[in-house]
Amino acid sequence: MATTTQDMQTTKTVFPPGPRKLPYIGNLLSLRRDPLGYIQQLQRTYGNMATIHLGKNPLVLLFKPEYVRSVLVENPRNFSNAGVAQEDESVANEGLLTIDGEKHRLQRRAVQPAFHKKYVEGYATVIDQYTQEVLQSWHVGDTVDMSSEMQKLTLRIISKCLFNIDLSNQLDALGGAFNDMIGTATSVAEDVLRIRIDNPITGYGKRMAAARKLDTLIYTLIAQRRGDEREQSDVLSMLLASPSGSETQEHLSDKQIHDHILTFLAAGHETTANALVWTFYLLSEHPEIRVKLLDEIRTVLEGRTPTIEDLGKLTYTDWVLNESMRLYPPAWMQARFVTKEFELDGVALQPGTLVMMSQWVLHRLPEIWGDPEAFRPERWDPVDGQRVPSGAYFPFGMGPRMCIGMPLAQMEAKMILTTILQNYMPQPFPGYEPGLNPTITLRPKQNLRVQLIPATSGSEDASVWRQIVRVPDVSLEERKGCRPAFLGLFDK
Repeated sequence: MATTTQDMQTTKTVFPPGPRKLPYIGNLLSLRRDPLGYIQQLQRTYGNMATIHLGKNPLVLLFKPEYVRSVLVENPRNFSNAGVAQEDESVANEGLLTIDGEKHRLQRRAVQPAFHKKYVEGYATVIDQYTQEVLQSWHVGDTVDMSSEMQKLTLRIISKCLFNIDLSNQLDALGGAFNDMIGTATSVAEDVLRIRIDNPITGYGKRMAAARKLDTLIYTLIAQRRGDEREQSDVLSMLLASPSGSETQEHLSDKQIHDHILTFLAAGHETTANALVWTFYLLSEHPEIRVKLLDEIRTVLEGRTPTIEDLGKLTYTDWVLNESMRLYPPAWMQARFVTKEFELDGVALQPGTLVMMSQWVLHRLPEIWGDPEAFRPERWDPVDGQRVPSGAYFPFGMGPRMCIGMPLAQMEAKMILTTILQNYMPQPFPGYEPGLNPTITLRPKQNLRVQLIPATSGSEDASVWRQIVRVPDVSLEERKGCRPAFLGLFDK
């Protein structure tokens, strides 16, 4: 039967309202200029839903907790991760974050035992040992780059816990590779024109060079393990024995195992490191909260290394970390493609439509949080705190695709934070402004460089810090002068 013009008009997709788009590039320039501020302003302007365009392709932004719950928890089979990631060789497109359907179910189930309670609790020894080794290399008065130190520590921990390898001799090189792969944004030429130039001065070239370094490590690890007849119970062994979920092959290929390892290494260290850095920063800005936290740590631990039993008693520490991840969620957005026509609040979302939910926006909705910009751990008190609706807070995602490593990440963050704070209070230098660098994860734009002062309580911190730190005789205006402004032209 012939389709009339009237029929085509009646079936045309009607998207939620949004800002006007430019020819060819859509709203990409505004989004790239300030991703977090832009999508937050879209919510304030358009309410629960808004549509922008990435080039010619529409992107529907969802700003209501009920929508997050509907997409991630109640109707996950109507949505897909496939194709959300960049389709270039630097992306692990066969990893647990990007596969769907039966493949995802089987492969997630294959590695799930590594994240069961008894395994996770067994990782505590590794976390404690490696954290203590970092502390042994620090001294009162040292200047430390906490962004770099936390990255190297969490990378070493995740590689040992999940793959039984110690990367201590390769942490600087691997950390740099992950920085280039995760922290280098795509360009407009890549996003719109699909122009990808693989040389050292382009973002794409930096990501590809980083990918090649990581490939060498991971494929060597796979080859060594395939030739090792000893029985092991880590994630790599589980992946080698995992069914593929495909009719054409029984077990996972080296490429699939590579992508899983890369995903676990990247996500497993990056998010925890960022959460810790943001927490140390927030504690330095809020001495009254720091005092409460230190009092709990002293009362519960009495100077000893935290045990699994101790962690359950550190309730205020939990609140501090929850609140830190509310204000600065390490994963600041999640996206899905619609696979089956789906109606959401009267809007019919057609297959192929890309939808996005942002933790940055949902975690700061005034109607839910009241004082969303305030760092207030007490809001997480289950007795007297706020009532947070499901879908309003999801730093680890929700539903069947919730982060498989959440229990490990939570334990790791608590152990590292409390162990360090029993020894030092990392204090940023005066005038430090972290800035925001939202790429795949949410990092501070400027690394958190601190002076190590002894772990003290209350007003002692300030006097001890003044005795130790030597602030360069440079005015704030000079620090904000021409050179940073010039370099900022290239940081777009």
